[in-house]
Amino acid sequence: MLIGLTGQIGAGKTTAARILAGIGAHVLDADQIGRQVVDESKQLRSKLAHRFGKEILDRNGQVKRKKLAGLAFASEGSKKALNGLVHPYLLKELRRQMKGAIRKHKLVVVDAALLLYWNMDREVDRVLVIHASEKTRFERTATRGISKSDALARQKAQLPYNEFRRRADRIILNNGTREELRAKLAGFLQQIEHKLSHAAY
Repeated sequence: MLIGLTGQIGAGKTTAARILAGIGAHVLDADQIGRQVVDESKQLRSKLAHRFGKEILDRNGQVKRKKLAGLAFASEGSKKALNGLVHPYLLKELRRQMKGAIRKHKLVVVDAALLLYWNMDREVDRVLVIHASEKTRFERTATRGISKSDALARQKAQLPYNEFRRRADRIILNNGTREELRAKLAGFLQQIEHKLSHAAY
């Protein structure tokens, strides 16, 4: 079974992914795959250098991530340009890995902040949304060194929560501790495994 895992900034999606990996799920991390395709595709790096300038590449032709981020997030237009270049490569590799993983593992989790933005809810069996109150989310982002104004800007760039709620198969509220989240996720996996075992008969 393919589970799409998503949520707003600060909700605890990454923590949830780590917990799910620890209790038996195979997790595919979309951010990690995004970094991978940039590192591995000379064609993509060439396109990025053409759009943002050759100064984003080091002497070995690899991308200087901080330099690129500074240029790409300077405006909405440049951010869209970055996404427009990287996302097709990322999605192609993500789908390739999904196809391979589902052959080997009973339960595969696709950890992607942009899951719904990419309309990948159509490509997974269940959409799991991790949610938390705005106060909790901003407290968490602050501990990561993200200012409230930056967190608000990032949240604004995401889909509104109503859209997450509308397209979710399950929403897990994560205002408490890691242990409380782990218990909720373990319960969710038990329900999934129960359905899978019954489907096998």
